Amino acid sequence: MKSFNILLVLLVLLMACKNQQKSSGESEKVLIEKNYASFGKSIDGEDAIESGEMLVKFKTLSETDTLETKFVGTVVDVCKSKGCWMKLKLNNEEEVMVKFKDYGFFVPKDIEGKEVIVNGIAFVDLMSIDDQKHYAQDAGKSQEDIERIIKPEKTFSFEADGVLIGQ
Repeated sequence: MKSFNILLVLLVLLMACKNQQKSSGESEKVLIEKNYASFGKSIDGEDAIESGEMLVKFKTLSETDTLETKFVGTVVDVCKSKGCWMKLKLNNEEEVMVKFKDYGFFVPKDIEGKEVIVNGIAFVDLMSIDDQKHYAQDAGKSQEDIERIIKPEKTFSFEADGVLIGQ
């Protein structure tokens, strides 16, 4: 009988520890969600792919293709005028230009270096000289840098309907 009581106590302790682990895992998820500020459509970070994987997907797209997706990236540039666009790092050389669906929302102008999760549509674009100069001016580039823009450029683009910004 004594060994049965000990077994029963161990079983109760094991169940209590298992419930406590489950509970702390649930609170971690809430904390992760609380570490992001949300802009635009309400989204979550689940199923977001890494920027390197997104680059692979961009390289398979032609100029007529689109891809609904969600990915994680680091902000390397943002519109200094209104926060109406941002550029995210895909790898050491490649970036993606992110604009916001219907200009329905903007992001803070001081988010360079922050991790973001974007949800929306990826596509490849041929950006005109005028558009490149406009974005360079918004980014605060020098007149000399702006004048170096002399030809249209193939760009990876993204229209986001929702953005999470790491805090």
